[in-house]
Amino acid sequence: MKRFLTIIVLIFLASCKSKSVAVEATKTTTQMSSNKIIENYNNNKLEFSTLYIKSDVEYADNKLSQQVTAEIKIKKDQQILVSVRFLGITMAKASITPTSVSYYEKMGGTYFEGDFSSLGQWLGTDLDYNKIQNMLLGRAIDDLEKGKYSESFVDQIYRLDNASVSTIKKSFYFDANTFRINKQEITQTAEGRMIQVGYSDEAVYKEATLPSKVQINTIQKKGKSRINLDYKTITFNEELSFPYSVPNGYKRIIIK
Repeated sequence: MKRFLTIIVLIFLASCKSKSVAVEATKTTTQMSSNKIIENYNNNKLEFSTLYIKSDVEYADNKLSQQVTAEIKIKKDQQILVSVRFLGITMAKASITPTSVSYYEKMGGTYFEGDFSSLGQWLGTDLDYNKIQNMLLGRAIDDLEKGKYSESFVDQIYRLDNASVSTIKKSFYFDANTFRINKQEITQTAEGRMIQVGYSDEAVYKEATLPSKVQINTIQKKGKSRINLDYKTITFNEELSFPYSVPNGYKRIIIK
């Protein structure tokens, strides 16, 4: 359960299926520089102050299979609050801010408080608030304008691979017509770590276009895990509260 909750804290995206719209596909055959791909990607607007999401969640790893619901509240650039429920009962809660990460879970009566360094080590990549928020919103985990990339074009998908000398390989896949991200991958071959996030079933709102389904796969030496997210409700710019406190008597844990 702890492993499941940690992944849930880190990666969420949301949208409303009832507002999904079909986009007629057209074929693009134009090769494009990495700078132009990034420029077109950045033209996709994302304008909101708060975001409320309710999602069905399926989780599976080598030992566990779990189905829950999750409520996600985002105050843009300030706080993310995640509540995980089973049969309507809150089983865990997490609060993420630019300086801290905290969550508790009722099953074991435990909680975690710390910064992003330990979670980044656990996932196999550096993390901060903006990276997590970007993943939740269907955006690239990195600020693409600050990197160097090689580009390729296959089957109506533009792909960017980080060109810097690094033990971490990052790949970003963009729809050739909309320049929204279809998939992003982070791989550490030497450590046997990989995380892949794929997006599908887009829904269009005046504030943004977001995916309705998210598929998350992680691979580590100790095993694989998978999360499928199916979003049921989303609202923008409502007045939201972000209550969070660890219940008395819970035991603090360290993520290794």
